[in-house]
Amino acid sequence: MQKLGLTQTLSQKLSPQQIQFIKLLQIPTVELDTRIEEELEINPALEEGKEESAEDTSGEEDFEDSYNEDLDIGDYLQDDYSGYKMQGDGMNPDEEDREMPIATSASLTEQLEIQLGYLGLDEPKHQIGLQLIGSIESDGYIRRDLEAIVNDLAFSQNIETSTEELEVILRKIQSFDPPGIAARDLRECLLLQLKRKNEQTKEVKIATRLIDESFDDFTKKHYDKIIKKLNLENEEQLKDAISVVTKLNPKPGSSASGMVKTQYLMPDFILTNNNGKLELSLNSRNAPDLKISRSYSDMFDAYDKSDKKDKKLKETISFVKQKLDSAKWFIDAIKQRQQTLLNTMRAIIDFQFDFFQEGDETKLRPMILKDIANAINMDISTVSRVANSKAVQTEFGIFPLKYFFSEGITTESGEDVSSREVKYTLKEFIENENKKKPLSDDKLEKLLKDKGYNIARRTVAKYREQLNIPVARLRKEL
Repeated sequence: MQKLGLTQTLSQKLSPQQIQFIKLLQIPTVELDTRIEEELEINPALEEGKEESAEDTSGEEDFEDSYNEDLDIGDYLQDDYSGYKMQGDGMNPDEEDREMPIATSASLTEQLEIQLGYLGLDEPKHQIGLQLIGSIESDGYIRRDLEAIVNDLAFSQNIETSTEELEVILRKIQSFDPPGIAARDLRECLLLQLKRKNEQTKEVKIATRLIDESFDDFTKKHYDKIIKKLNLENEEQLKDAISVVTKLNPKPGSSASGMVKTQYLMPDFILTNNNGKLELSLNSRNAPDLKISRSYSDMFDAYDKSDKKDKKLKETISFVKQKLDSAKWFIDAIKQRQQTLLNTMRAIIDFQFDFFQEGDETKLRPMILKDIANAINMDISTVSRVANSKAVQTEFGIFPLKYFFSEGITTESGEDVSSREVKYTLKEFIENENKKKPLSDDKLEKLLKDKGYNIARRTVAKYREQLNIPVARLRKEL
């Protein structure tokens, strides 16, 4: 039985001004100009330039109070920051990709469709070819099962075919450029490229046998097994074959997609060291001069004082007021963005003062989002937005703010050190190891403990993986 009832709840909702601030805060400097230009285009009450006098804005409403509240921005975007401590150690592949692809030529799909047209296939076979090309992923592989593609053709295009016919047409597509395209796995991709080599030298032939007959042993670096299995004369033959393989492209789609990725790392802050005194400034592009249009403000005053209170005039007054309010909100949001950026960066500089003095990576202290959020009395999610999308230019180079965040490790002496320092030491051990007998994670754990770092073997493995360093057996060299 359904019942009607009243319930009273208390919740915090973000105002449009606060949402505007959040969105502006996370925009990188390189994109801020574009965002401002968009606002200038849609709002005639907003203009570029410095405000003429305080009188020009005397009638403005004060919107900054709504920004200075301790916002629960998590309610807005529901971000998960639980793993940020480790994300702060470096670029996280799961994070939002801010690279901007710029089209310079035909896409990979278009290139393949053009080559398909040269085959002169009949209509059903051409459609099958198009379906196969459409199943190729951005890296150049077809991972969808051929049986599933047969079903796709039957249901979506009413084309009856078989996996055998698909295989025949797939082989034709695999002969297209770039070499290795439309492979179903890495082994097939490498073999396709080796078979397309113009000169089938002895090294290429051994490399082909290596991938065709001993691919598993090759991935596990079981070199002794390979030499015996392929009846090679010596290690040099295997080295030459491996050299051929390592020059092949494991992702043929990425190099032929016709899409060039360009990423700009523009600093939001400039940090200079003036005889030990650190001086921070904002990139000038973060502090544009914006003002309320004088003519629009005068227009509103004139309309507001008018005796004509007809419907059309009321609508005009409402429109002008809405544009003025929107312009004021935008200017306030830009100012609040600047202040939040400076407050956050100053707190990071205070926390990592020793690093900014010398640029020594080992001087970085353990630091998490909460440390900075507490220092500037702001929400963790606000700090995260700054850290995720901003960078600082120092005398030692340009660093994304995420670089300065890492978890802590306690040494035998009870001192807290940054996990970055441990990783730096770990990397040094691996770089200086005997590549014929690489150090296992157990041995690395003991070496680190000898240095005073109390970490478990699983933590060593975690740090090694974050440094993109493979396990010992895969680091083995002849």
